[in-house]
Amino acid sequence: MRIGIDTGGTFTDFTVLDGDVWRVHKVPSNPDSPAQAILRGLRELGIDLQQDFHLVHGTTVATNAVLERKGARCAYITNRGFADILDLGRQARAELYNLTPLPEEPPVPEDLCLETGGRLASDGKTLEPLTDADLDELCRKIEALQPEAVAVNLLFSFLDDRHERQIVEALPKDLFVSRSSEVLPEIREYERGMATWLNSYVGPLVGRYIDELHRSLPNVRLDTMQSHGATLPARLASRHAVRLLLSGPAGGLAAALQVGQQAGCERILSLDMGGTSTDVALIDGAIKMTSKGKIGGWPVSVPMADMHTIGAGGGSLAYRDSGHLLRVGPRSAGSRPGPACYARGGTEPTVTDANVVLGWLPEQARLAGGLPLDVPAAESAVGRLAQELGLDMHETAQGIVHLVNENMAQALRVVSVRQGHNPKDFVLMAFGGAGGLHLCELADALSMTQAMVPVHAGIFSALGLLLAPQGRELSRTVPGRLRGMDDSEIERRFDELAERIREEIGDEASRSWQQSRDLDLRYEGQSEVLRLPWVSTTRTQEDFHARHRECYGYTLDMPVELVNLRLSLKDPSFPPVLPPWPVQDPADPLDHAAVHGLNQPVPVYARARLAVGQAVEGPAIILEDTATTRISLHWRAKVDACGNIRLQREP
Repeated sequence: MRIGIDTGGTFTDFTVLDGDVWRVHKVPSNPDSPAQAILRGLRELGIDLQQDFHLVHGTTVATNAVLERKGARCAYITNRGFADILDLGRQARAELYNLTPLPEEPPVPEDLCLETGGRLASDGKTLEPLTDADLDELCRKIEALQPEAVAVNLLFSFLDDRHERQIVEALPKDLFVSRSSEVLPEIREYERGMATWLNSYVGPLVGRYIDELHRSLPNVRLDTMQSHGATLPARLASRHAVRLLLSGPAGGLAAALQVGQQAGCERILSLDMGGTSTDVALIDGAIKMTSKGKIGGWPVSVPMADMHTIGAGGGSLAYRDSGHLLRVGPRSAGSRPGPACYARGGTEPTVTDANVVLGWLPEQARLAGGLPLDVPAAESAVGRLAQELGLDMHETAQGIVHLVNENMAQALRVVSVRQGHNPKDFVLMAFGGAGGLHLCELADALSMTQAMVPVHAGIFSALGLLLAPQGRELSRTVPGRLRGMDDSEIERRFDELAERIREEIGDEASRSWQQSRDLDLRYEGQSEVLRLPWVSTTRTQEDFHARHRECYGYTLDMPVELVNLRLSLKDPSFPPVLPPWPVQDPADPLDHAAVHGLNQPVPVYARARLAVGQAVEGPAIILEDTATTRISLHWRAKVDACGNIRLQREP
């Protein structure tokens, strides 16, 4: 039995594959103890916690710790004269034209920034030795400061890591310690230092969380999802905690890739709208990767899925701002108390409440598989805001939906139009508990004519955890002109990275795993790099010139410089194939619902009863246990062989 669990800000989602039988489930998240929500859901599914099964999960523990600034007390060790590197950053202004910006709290307090020797030059030669006196002084300071974790980031440690290793060996063994030469052995001391500090900042929290799960599930094989879309044995999770910052959303992209390929869709704009936030990404035959991600305003230079996140979800709160204008998000009602329609004490209006008021979430709907809607509570919450704005209740609800749609449409433009892609060439795939309610209007806003609500859309990220391969990705800076390097030398460096992965994972990373070898290249003197597959020095250099012309419109008669080697190893085992949709007769509507702005009641269908090939003309509503889909006027939905709802805009 395999179980995928995605811990979100509002709900914790479960997908169970037991033999050939698939089951899904949802429970409210517990931000104070995510593991307790997982254990509760497993019990509700009737699973014996003492039995042996395989659990893959995406966790928000690391992400929330960074966003809420609630990580471990962490000391930062670097070379003399560089203690303020993380505070200075890149001197990039968040508000370009604000001449009096408010000071920001530094990542590491000044008293926790320590300096020592062991400084290298750019060629790897020692400029200042690391002495026994230096190590003794560091140990005395660490003992006085009593940090929970330590991050070690010495200059040019990616060329020679012996000084960082000496420091780690000298520190107390009960400390959680990260060294930059292991976390991110690449150039740029600020980005490398931030990745190392973040790893130590959240590592102890991740470790305690994983330990709690192991104690409660003693016989379970436990894996975690990494930010780049492959899973990792949980025993390594705390050591590589910085690679879990997009753990949950990456599961959704893994599912979108696999389900899209199975449905014949290679080009996808994905929209993952949950209760707290919305993640959007572009898939063009593969998940687009980046090493320039940001979390909480801080750079995260480890490889991760290239996605854009905004504070827009079903639980996003609507309010009147100081200028007496309607605003929506990014603050969320969360799972407790949640939207007013949950009847759990929430009184502020949310996007979900607005959809209830408009009728697109009908009274028959059951959120999270069993939570009934309190329509009067939703109307009361939206009505109070309407009075403040001087509008009627339905106008206010429509305004809330319009604003959140515009925020999400803008996010979709960021990952498509701004990257030179025409949204019309893609299929808009919406998932998450709230995604299907906004799909048609978003497609209209982007002039798209094709859309999809995939099977198990409400727990899609949890499904993706079972569809994602196990794998690891490592990188290393190897500076020099590409033309002057020997092919065998580059091959040897890649083999060293592969051996390091196998040492970490052991037999699980067999030599049959698929390898992806890439180089980060640039013209000598440039700052930005382009990533290209490694073939040979001659061929890859030719490919670089062609890619540079494609991206920037020109090439230069200058040497091509190698910056980083990147190696990805993934288990080639084919993921579980989703079962075909059951053969059944076309379904009639369960009921009809009154929707604001429409003269006739709208038919309400049960998704589980729809037949393969059955068409549903909009306007209509399709209900399932974990999500609701709105089919707008001029849209036509059809169920494919896998149970996906394929939507086409009528001319």
